[in-house]
Amino acid sequence: MKILMVNKFLHPAGGAETYMFQLGDYWSSKGCEVEYFGMYHPDQVVGNQWNLYTDTMDFHKKGKLANLKNPWKIICSSEAKKKMTRILREFRPDVVHINNFNYQLTPSILLAVEEYRKKEQQKVKVVYTAHDSQLVCPNHYMYQPSKNQACEACLTGGFGNCIRERCIHNSVLRSVLGAMEGWYWNYRKVYQVIDVIVCPSAFMKRALDTNPMLASKTVQLRNFVKPVPYVSDERGDYVLYFGRYSREKGIETLLEACRELPQIPFVFAGSGPLDGLIRDIPNVQNIGFLRGKALERTIRRARFSVCPSECNENCPFSIMESMMNGTPVLGTLRGGIPELIENGRTGWLVGAGDTEQLKEKIRIIWESSEPEQFRPACREVKFDSLEEYAGKLLKLYTA
Repeated sequence: MKILMVNKFLHPAGGAETYMFQLGDYWSSKGCEVEYFGMYHPDQVVGNQWNLYTDTMDFHKKGKLANLKNPWKIICSSEAKKKMTRILREFRPDVVHINNFNYQLTPSILLAVEEYRKKEQQKVKVVYTAHDSQLVCPNHYMYQPSKNQACEACLTGGFGNCIRERCIHNSVLRSVLGAMEGWYWNYRKVYQVIDVIVCPSAFMKRALDTNPMLASKTVQLRNFVKPVPYVSDERGDYVLYFGRYSREKGIETLLEACRELPQIPFVFAGSGPLDGLIRDIPNVQNIGFLRGKALERTIRRARFSVCPSECNENCPFSIMESMMNGTPVLGTLRGGIPELIENGRTGWLVGAGDTEQLKEKIRIIWESSEPEQFRPACREVKFDSLEEYAGKLLKLYTA
Protein backbone atom coordinates (compact mmCIF):
# COMPACT_ATOMS: atom_id res chain seq x y z
CA MET A 1 0.00 0.00 0.00
CA LYS A 2 1.18 3.52 -0.83
CA ILE A 3 0.38 6.16 1.78
CA LEU A 4 0.94 9.90 1.40
CA MET A 5 1.10 11.64 4.79
CA VAL A 6 0.21 15.34 4.60
CA ASN A 7 0.84 17.92 7.31
CA LYS A 8 1.87 21.55 7.19
CA PHE A 9 4.83 20.88 9.52
CA LEU A 10 7.34 18.16 8.73
CA HIS A 11 9.42 18.87 11.83
CA PRO A 12 8.56 18.26 15.52
CA ALA A 13 6.08 20.98 16.50
CA GLY A 14 3.33 19.32 18.52
CA GLY A 15 1.00 16.36 18.98
CA ALA A 16 -0.12 16.23 15.33
CA GLU A 17 3.46 15.80 14.16
CA THR A 18 4.22 13.13 16.79
CA TYR A 19 1.10 11.29 15.65
CA MET A 20 2.09 11.46 11.98
CA PHE A 21 5.74 10.48 12.49
CA GLN A 22 4.89 7.44 14.62
CA LEU A 23 2.11 6.32 12.30
CA GLY A 24 4.30 6.77 9.21
CA ASP A 25 7.12 4.79 10.80
CA TYR A 26 4.70 2.01 11.66
CA TRP A 27 3.34 1.74 8.11
CA SER A 28 6.89 1.70 6.76
CA SER A 29 7.80 -1.13 9.16
CA LYS A 30 4.88 -3.12 7.75
CA GLY A 31 6.16 -2.81 4.18
CA CYS A 32 4.05 0.14 3.03
CA GLU A 33 5.53 2.89 0.88
CA VAL A 34 5.20 6.16 2.78
CA GLU A 35 5.93 9.67 1.52
CA TYR A 36 5.32 13.05 3.21
CA PHE A 37 4.12 16.42 1.91
CA GLY A 38 4.12 19.77 3.70
CA MET A 39 6.11 22.99 4.13
CA TYR A 40 9.86 23.05 3.77
CA HIS A 41 11.75 23.52 7.05
CA PRO A 42 15.49 23.19 7.70
CA ASP A 43 14.76 20.95 10.69
CA GLN A 44 12.28 18.66 8.97
CA VAL A 45 12.71 14.98 9.80
CA VAL A 46 10.56 13.47 7.05
CA GLY A 47 10.02 14.30 3.39
CA ASN A 48 9.55 12.90 -0.10
CA GLN A 49 11.94 11.69 -2.76
CA TRP A 50 10.97 14.45 -5.21
CA ASN A 51 11.76 17.31 -2.80
CA LEU A 52 8.29 18.75 -3.33
CA TYR A 53 7.41 21.13 -0.48
CA THR A 54 5.68 24.49 -0.19
CA ASP A 55 7.54 27.58 0.96
CA THR A 56 7.70 28.21 4.70
CA MET A 57 5.02 30.44 6.24
CA ASP A 58 5.30 31.51 9.88
CA PHE A 59 2.44 33.50 11.40
CA HIS A 60 3.82 33.64 14.93
CA LYS A 61 7.15 35.45 14.67
CA LYS A 62 6.89 39.17 15.19
CA GLY A 63 7.67 41.29 12.18
CA LYS A 64 6.77 38.53 9.72
CA LEU A 65 4.37 40.59 7.61
CA ALA A 66 5.28 39.06 4.26
CA ASN A 67 2.68 36.35 4.71
CA LEU A 68 -0.04 39.02 4.83
CA LYS A 69 1.06 40.91 1.72
CA ASN A 70 -0.82 38.39 -0.37
CA PRO A 71 -3.80 37.48 1.84
CA TRP A 72 -5.27 35.20 -0.83
CA LYS A 73 -2.30 32.84 -0.42
CA ILE A 74 -3.45 32.09 3.14
CA ILE A 75 -6.88 31.12 1.83
CA CYS A 76 -6.01 29.46 -1.47
CA SER A 77 -2.48 28.38 -2.45
CA SER A 78 -1.76 27.69 -6.11
CA GLU A 79 1.72 26.56 -5.07
CA ALA A 80 0.35 23.91 -2.70
CA LYS A 81 -2.15 22.72 -5.32
CA LYS A 82 0.50 22.40 -8.06
CA LYS A 83 2.98 20.57 -5.86
CA MET A 84 0.31 18.31 -4.40
CA THR A 85 -0.82 17.47 -7.94
CA ARG A 86 2.71 16.59 -8.96
CA ILE A 87 3.37 14.37 -5.96
CA LEU A 88 0.07 12.57 -6.57
CA ARG A 89 1.08 11.87 -10.16
CA GLU A 90 4.61 10.80 -9.22
CA PHE A 91 3.71 8.67 -6.20
CA ARG A 92 0.19 7.49 -7.12
CA PRO A 93 -0.85 6.77 -3.52
CA ASP A 94 -3.66 4.48 -2.44
CA VAL A 95 -4.32 6.64 0.63
CA VAL A 96 -3.81 10.33 1.33
CA HIS A 97 -3.80 10.80 5.11
CA ILE A 98 -4.18 14.50 5.90
CA ASN A 99 -3.45 16.07 9.26
CA ASN A 100 -3.11 19.85 9.87
CA PHE A 101 -3.24 21.85 6.64
CA ASN A 102 -5.25 25.09 6.97
CA TYR A 103 -3.62 28.51 6.35
CA GLN A 104 -0.23 27.13 5.27
CA LEU A 105 -1.13 24.37 2.79
CA THR A 106 -4.78 25.46 2.57
CA PRO A 107 -7.67 23.27 1.34
CA SER A 108 -6.25 23.79 -2.16
CA ILE A 109 -4.60 20.39 -1.67
CA LEU A 110 -8.07 18.85 -1.68
CA LEU A 111 -8.78 20.45 -5.06
CA ALA A 112 -5.61 18.72 -6.30
CA VAL A 113 -6.91 15.35 -5.08
CA GLU A 114 -10.31 15.96 -6.66
CA GLU A 115 -8.78 16.80 -10.04
CA TYR A 116 -6.32 13.90 -9.82
CA ARG A 117 -9.17 11.45 -9.25
CA LYS A 118 -11.03 12.73 -12.30
CA LYS A 119 -8.18 13.22 -14.76
CA GLU A 120 -6.15 10.15 -13.82
CA GLN A 121 -9.18 7.96 -13.13
CA GLN A 122 -7.51 6.90 -9.89
CA LYS A 123 -9.20 5.74 -6.72
CA VAL A 124 -7.44 7.31 -3.75
CA LYS A 125 -8.87 7.25 -0.24
CA VAL A 126 -8.67 10.57 1.64
CA VAL A 127 -8.57 10.27 5.42
CA TYR A 128 -8.35 13.35 7.63
CA THR A 129 -7.46 13.25 11.32
CA ALA A 130 -9.10 16.20 13.10
CA HIS A 131 -6.39 17.23 15.55
CA ASP A 132 -8.38 20.42 16.14
CA SER A 133 -11.69 22.05 15.19
CA GLN A 134 -10.32 24.07 12.26
CA LEU A 135 -13.05 22.96 9.84
CA VAL A 136 -15.75 24.55 12.00
CA CYS A 137 -13.79 27.21 13.91
CA PRO A 138 -11.28 29.59 12.24
CA ASN A 139 -9.44 29.98 15.55
CA HIS A 140 -9.20 26.14 15.67
CA TYR A 141 -9.18 26.09 19.50
CA MET A 142 -12.86 27.02 19.93
CA TYR A 143 -11.57 29.78 22.19
CA GLN A 144 -11.96 33.57 22.43
CA PRO A 145 -8.55 34.98 23.40
CA SER A 146 -9.94 38.49 24.00
CA LYS A 147 -12.23 37.13 26.72
CA ASN A 148 -10.00 34.19 27.69
CA GLN A 149 -12.89 31.77 27.46
CA ALA A 150 -13.99 28.71 25.52
CA CYS A 151 -16.46 29.38 22.73
CA GLU A 152 -18.74 27.50 20.34
CA ALA A 153 -20.28 30.53 18.65
CA CYS A 154 -19.02 29.69 15.15
CA LEU A 155 -20.69 26.26 15.30
CA THR A 156 -24.14 27.77 15.29
CA GLY A 157 -23.75 31.48 14.54
CA GLY A 158 -21.31 31.47 11.63
CA PHE A 159 -17.71 32.59 11.15
CA GLY A 160 -18.58 36.27 11.60
CA ASN A 161 -18.11 35.65 15.33
CA CYS A 162 -14.40 35.15 14.67
CA ILE A 163 -14.17 38.72 13.31
CA ARG A 164 -16.23 40.29 16.10
CA GLU A 165 -14.09 38.71 18.81
CA ARG A 166 -10.74 39.00 16.95
CA CYS A 167 -10.20 35.33 17.64
CA ILE A 168 -7.01 34.85 15.60
CA HIS A 169 -3.96 36.39 17.30
CA ASN A 170 -6.28 39.19 18.58
CA SER A 171 -6.02 40.71 15.09
CA VAL A 172 -8.94 42.03 13.05
CA LEU A 173 -7.10 41.42 9.75
CA ARG A 174 -6.11 37.85 10.57
CA SER A 175 -9.58 37.12 11.94
CA VAL A 176 -11.16 38.45 8.74
CA LEU A 177 -8.85 36.20 6.70
CA GLY A 178 -9.73 33.21 8.90
CA ALA A 179 -13.45 33.83 8.50
CA MET A 180 -13.05 34.32 4.74
CA GLU A 181 -11.18 31.03 4.51
CA GLY A 182 -14.02 29.25 6.30
CA TRP A 183 -16.72 30.87 4.17
CA TYR A 184 -14.91 30.31 0.89
CA TRP A 185 -14.16 26.62 1.29
CA ASN A 186 -17.57 25.79 2.70
CA TYR A 187 -19.09 27.55 -0.32
CA ARG A 188 -16.82 25.52 -2.61
CA LYS A 189 -17.87 22.34 -0.72
CA VAL A 190 -14.27 21.18 -0.90
CA TYR A 191 -14.53 19.03 2.22
CA GLN A 192 -16.70 16.61 0.27
CA VAL A 193 -13.41 15.32 -1.15
CA ILE A 194 -12.58 13.83 2.26
CA ASP A 195 -13.85 10.27 2.67
CA VAL A 196 -13.34 9.78 6.42
CA ILE A 197 -12.75 12.22 9.28
CA VAL A 198 -11.10 10.63 12.30
CA CYS A 199 -12.17 12.39 15.52
CA PRO A 200 -9.99 11.64 18.57
CA SER A 201 -12.78 12.57 20.99
CA ALA A 202 -16.55 12.46 21.20
CA PHE A 203 -16.40 16.22 21.78
CA MET A 204 -14.62 16.77 18.46
CA LYS A 205 -17.10 14.55 16.64
CA ARG A 206 -20.03 16.53 18.06
CA ALA A 207 -18.39 19.80 16.98
CA LEU A 208 -17.72 18.67 13.42
CA ASP A 209 -21.14 17.07 13.13
CA THR A 210 -22.70 20.53 13.36
CA ASN A 211 -21.62 20.95 9.71
CA PRO A 212 -23.93 18.76 7.58
CA MET A 213 -21.18 18.37 4.97
CA LEU A 214 -18.96 16.70 7.56
CA ALA A 215 -21.44 14.81 9.72
CA SER A 216 -21.68 11.73 7.49
CA LYS A 217 -17.89 11.35 7.40
CA THR A 218 -16.91 11.50 11.08
CA VAL A 219 -15.70 8.47 13.04
CA GLN A 220 -14.59 8.61 16.66
CA LEU A 221 -11.22 6.95 17.24
CA ARG A 222 -9.21 7.95 20.30
CA ASN A 223 -5.49 8.54 19.82
CA PHE A 224 -2.95 5.83 20.51
CA VAL A 225 -0.32 6.06 23.21
CA LYS A 226 2.88 4.12 23.77
CA PRO A 227 2.48 1.40 26.45
CA VAL A 228 4.75 2.03 29.43
CA PRO A 229 5.98 -0.87 31.62
CA TYR A 230 5.40 -0.33 35.31
CA VAL A 231 8.44 1.08 37.10
CA SER A 232 8.40 1.74 40.82
CA ASP A 233 10.34 5.00 40.97
CA GLU A 234 10.97 6.88 44.16
CA ARG A 235 8.17 9.43 44.18
CA GLY A 236 9.03 13.03 43.57
CA ASP A 237 7.53 15.72 45.72
CA TYR A 238 6.01 18.04 43.13
CA VAL A 239 2.97 18.86 40.99
CA LEU A 240 3.68 18.59 37.26
CA TYR A 241 2.54 20.56 34.24
CA PHE A 242 3.88 19.44 30.88
CA GLY A 243 2.95 20.78 27.47
CA ARG A 244 2.73 24.11 25.70
CA TYR A 245 3.19 27.35 27.63
CA SER A 246 0.35 29.41 26.17
CA ARG A 247 -2.67 31.32 27.41
CA GLU A 248 -5.35 28.98 26.07
CA LYS A 249 -3.68 26.12 27.93
CA GLY A 250 -4.44 27.87 31.24
CA ILE A 251 -0.81 28.69 32.06
CA GLU A 252 -1.56 32.17 33.44
CA THR A 253 -4.26 30.83 35.76
CA LEU A 254 -2.03 27.97 36.91
CA LEU A 255 0.89 30.31 37.62
CA GLU A 256 -1.35 32.53 39.73
CA ALA A 257 -2.31 29.44 41.75
CA CYS A 258 1.38 28.52 42.07
CA ARG A 259 2.20 31.96 43.52
CA GLU A 260 -0.53 31.54 46.13
CA LEU A 261 0.68 28.06 47.11
CA PRO A 262 4.33 28.74 48.01
CA GLN A 263 4.49 25.60 50.16
CA ILE A 264 3.88 23.34 47.11
CA PRO A 265 6.67 22.73 44.57
CA PHE A 266 5.70 22.75 40.89
CA VAL A 267 7.64 21.44 37.90
CA PHE A 268 6.90 22.75 34.40
CA ALA A 269 8.17 20.73 31.43
CA GLY A 270 7.55 22.28 28.03
CA SER A 271 7.98 25.43 25.99
CA GLY A 272 5.92 28.18 24.40
CA PRO A 273 5.25 31.91 24.12
CA LEU A 274 4.67 32.38 27.88
CA ASP A 275 7.99 30.86 28.86
CA GLY A 276 9.11 34.17 30.38
CA LEU A 277 6.23 34.21 32.90
CA ILE A 278 7.55 31.09 34.61
CA ARG A 279 10.74 32.79 35.78
CA ASP A 280 11.13 34.29 39.25
CA ILE A 281 8.48 32.15 40.93
CA PRO A 282 10.43 30.46 43.77
CA ASN A 283 8.32 27.29 43.98
CA VAL A 284 8.19 26.71 40.19
CA GLN A 285 10.99 24.90 38.36
CA ASN A 286 10.99 25.14 34.56
CA ILE A 287 12.91 22.16 33.19
CA GLY A 288 12.05 22.79 29.52
CA PHE A 289 10.81 20.48 26.80
CA LEU A 290 11.32 16.76 27.50
CA ARG A 291 10.67 13.61 25.51
CA GLY A 292 11.23 9.87 25.80
CA LYS A 293 12.55 8.29 29.00
CA ALA A 294 13.27 11.64 30.64
CA LEU A 295 9.65 12.72 30.24
CA GLU A 296 8.31 9.35 31.40
CA ARG A 297 10.40 9.45 34.56
CA THR A 298 9.36 13.05 35.29
CA ILE A 299 5.68 12.06 34.92
CA ARG A 300 6.02 8.94 37.11
CA ARG A 301 7.72 10.85 39.90
CA ALA A 302 5.07 13.58 40.09
CA ARG A 303 2.48 13.34 42.83
CA PHE A 304 -0.08 14.33 40.18
CA SER A 305 -0.16 16.34 36.97
CA VAL A 306 -2.33 19.30 35.98
CA CYS A 307 -4.09 19.96 32.67
CA PRO A 308 -5.57 23.45 33.28
CA SER A 309 -6.69 24.18 29.70
CA GLU A 310 -9.16 26.98 29.14
CA CYS A 311 -9.76 26.19 25.46
CA ASN A 312 -11.85 23.28 24.22
CA GLU A 313 -9.23 20.53 24.14
CA ASN A 314 -9.54 17.55 21.81
CA CYS A 315 -7.74 14.50 23.24
CA PRO A 316 -4.69 15.74 25.18
CA PHE A 317 -1.70 13.42 24.99
CA SER A 318 -0.55 14.83 28.35
CA ILE A 319 -3.49 13.20 30.14
CA MET A 320 -3.05 9.88 28.37
CA GLU A 321 0.71 9.85 29.02
CA SER A 322 0.15 10.69 32.69
CA MET A 323 -2.19 7.77 33.19
CA MET A 324 0.01 5.35 31.26
CA ASN A 325 2.71 6.23 33.81
CA GLY A 326 0.34 5.75 36.75
CA THR A 327 0.01 9.46 37.55
CA PRO A 328 -3.47 10.91 38.20
CA VAL A 329 -4.51 14.17 36.55
CA LEU A 330 -6.31 17.30 37.68
CA GLY A 331 -8.07 18.55 34.56
CA THR A 332 -10.63 21.16 33.60
CA LEU A 333 -14.15 20.71 32.32
CA ARG A 334 -13.22 21.61 28.76
CA GLY A 335 -13.74 19.78 25.47
CA GLY A 336 -12.58 16.18 25.52
CA ILE A 337 -10.78 16.35 28.89
CA PRO A 338 -13.69 14.89 30.92
CA GLU A 339 -13.76 11.91 28.54
CA LEU A 340 -10.29 10.90 29.73
CA ILE A 341 -10.53 11.50 33.49
CA GLU A 342 -12.80 9.53 35.80
CA ASN A 343 -13.42 12.04 38.58
CA GLY A 344 -12.53 10.54 41.96
CA ARG A 345 -10.80 7.48 40.50
CA THR A 346 -8.11 8.44 37.97
CA GLY A 347 -8.06 12.15 38.72
CA TRP A 348 -10.16 15.21 39.39
CA LEU A 349 -12.15 17.74 37.35
CA VAL A 350 -12.42 21.44 38.07
CA GLY A 351 -13.88 24.50 36.36
CA ALA A 352 -11.60 26.32 33.92
CA GLY A 353 -10.14 29.79 34.33
CA ASP A 354 -10.90 30.16 38.04
CA THR A 355 -7.67 30.74 39.96
CA GLU A 356 -9.27 30.41 43.40
CA GLN A 357 -11.00 27.14 42.55
CA LEU A 358 -7.86 25.69 40.94
CA LYS A 359 -5.67 26.79 43.85
CA GLU A 360 -7.98 25.29 46.45
CA LYS A 361 -8.30 22.00 44.56
CA ILE A 362 -4.53 21.66 44.20
CA ARG A 363 -4.09 22.33 47.92
CA ILE A 364 -6.70 19.74 48.92
CA ILE A 365 -5.24 17.09 46.63
CA TRP A 366 -1.68 17.82 47.78
CA GLU A 367 -2.66 17.36 51.43
CA SER A 368 -4.63 14.16 50.75
CA SER A 369 -3.60 10.55 50.13
CA GLU A 370 -5.70 10.33 46.96
CA PRO A 371 -2.83 10.67 44.45
CA GLU A 372 -1.24 7.43 45.66
CA GLN A 373 -4.61 5.71 45.95
CA PHE A 374 -5.48 6.59 42.36
CA ARG A 375 -2.26 5.25 40.79
CA PRO A 376 -3.43 1.61 40.35
CA ALA A 377 -6.64 2.79 38.64
CA CYS A 378 -4.64 5.02 36.29
CA ARG A 379 -2.49 2.08 35.19
CA GLU A 380 -5.68 0.09 34.47
CA VAL A 381 -6.98 2.65 31.96
CA LYS A 382 -6.90 1.14 28.47
CA PHE A 383 -5.69 3.12 25.49
CA ASP A 384 -4.91 1.71 22.07
CA SER A 385 -1.31 0.91 21.33
CA LEU A 386 0.04 2.09 17.98
CA GLU A 387 -0.46 -1.38 16.53
CA GLU A 388 -4.06 -1.60 17.76
CA TYR A 389 -4.82 1.88 16.47
CA ALA A 390 -3.26 1.17 13.09
CA GLY A 391 -5.40 -1.95 12.77
CA LYS A 392 -8.54 0.13 13.19
CA LEU A 393 -7.22 2.80 10.84
CA LEU A 394 -6.43 0.21 8.18
CA LYS A 395 -10.12 -0.69 8.05
CA LEU A 396 -10.90 2.97 7.33
CA TYR A 397 -8.18 3.09 4.69
CA THR A 398 -9.58 0.11 2.84
CA ALA A 399 -13.35 0.41 3.43
